[in-house]
Amino acid sequence: MKVYRSLQQLPVFTNAVVTIGTFDGVHLGHQQIIGQLCAEAKENGGESVLISFYPHPRKIVQPDRYVAELTTLEERIELLKQQGLDNLVVVPFNKEFSEQTAQQYIKNFLVDRFHPSLIIIGYDHKFGNNREGDYRLLEQMGEQYNYVVKEIPQQLRNEVIVSSTKIRDAIGKGEIEKANQLLGYTYFFRGYVVEGNKLGRKLGYPTANLQIQDADKLVPANGVYAVQAQVEGEPRILMGMMNIGTRPTVDGTQKTIEVNLFDFAEDIYNRHLKVFVKYHLRDEVKFDGLDKLIEQLHKDKEVTLSKLADG
Repeated sequence: MKVYRSLQQLPVFTNAVVTIGTFDGVHLGHQQIIGQLCAEAKENGGESVLISFYPHPRKIVQPDRYVAELTTLEERIELLKQQGLDNLVVVPFNKEFSEQTAQQYIKNFLVDRFHPSLIIIGYDHKFGNNREGDYRLLEQMGEQYNYVVKEIPQQLRNEVIVSSTKIRDAIGKGEIEKANQLLGYTYFFRGYVVEGNKLGRKLGYPTANLQIQDADKLVPANGVYAVQAQVEGEPRILMGMMNIGTRPTVDGTQKTIEVNLFDFAEDIYNRHLKVFVKYHLRDEVKFDGLDKLIEQLHKDKEVTLSKLADG
């Protein structure tokens, strides 16, 4: 898959079959749309082109309705590369771009930049200033500019909307297994390893304290999770458990993300850790002293090892 991040870099696509969307999460519903896009491109002897925008258009035009995203831009690219696409175009979205009329959007953006032979889009897709453009306008202007518009089936569009909403809701509630089922893969994030207060080491469970550097990334609900992890640049997949929360047993007040990696003692400060969130073990609770907390951590580790061994 070729990735283009500037409209000035675009080649002349061959018989381009185009779809447009955010594709946040690249979940099972998205994967079906992409599969249809790739099949149509192959049938038409052309190239599949997925157009996405960054930052999310809602962040620019409806900041009060903006929600945290399932994937950062780089994560989205990483996932899309696995889908068999020919081309991904990440279009910089700004206020000037949003103020184009619908006709300008079609002529100056879609036609002049992509020369599409086929556009696959949801019937309820809106574009242009004040979202005045729609599927019907695209169809009307297709005769003039020599492209065909094909609708994404309503059932699939609904599935995409419902899946995105359900996945965010599930992650926000700590229902990670449900989210992973809808995603079709294990939810993951990257964190930068920073120094903590080293309390975990004193308890016999040293942790990597993580900072999420992309403020738009959705972090799972507070709680304890069974995870797999990968240190940046290393192939080994590690097992471990993660706590997200305020550490009430030691009267913590700030939210932290801590990962205890099993059978691992290397110094990974100032490196990135990729964490795959597999199972929710329990909510974060306040224990009656450190001894009770350590006792629970032993149990958490046993459950984690059992769950990860089962896949």
